[in-house]
Amino acid sequence: MMLRRELKMKDEEEVRAFGIDLGKRASEGQVIALEGDLGTGKTTLTKYIAEGLGVTETVSSPTFTIVKEYHSGRLPLYHFDVYRLCDPEELFDIGAEEYFEGNGLCVVEWADMVADQIPEDALHIRIRYGDKEGERIYRCTF
Repeated sequence: MMLRRELKMKDEEEVRAFGIDLGKRASEGQVIALEGDLGTGKTTLTKYIAEGLGVTETVSSPTFTIVKEYHSGRLPLYHFDVYRLCDPEELFDIGAEEYFEGNGLCVVEWADMVADQIPEDALHIRIRYGDKEGERIYRCTF
């Protein structure tokens, strides 16, 4: 059973703590599906998840490459940005299934654009702006 909860992140330090904790708890073959408007912090959260995994490389948005791989942490991190895909099927043209079923952690930005391709057991985080400056609301399904 998936647990649904809403978390209020007051500032980036809370986002960092949340992301690091996610990274520390991540397991092989896990997929984290991120959704949210432009600028809500999907890549920022991914950077902190990477930090929790022990990734030492600089994590940046894979907007133009669709997926970036990081292998310096305790698990490989496969960071997807599917914003530029024209068709959700393109995700599998780049081998996403192998990544999803592989030995690393997959983080997919703009996951709502490829919702049918995301594994059923993925952790979902919908990020939206909060009421105050720097605040974010995370709607989590896990």
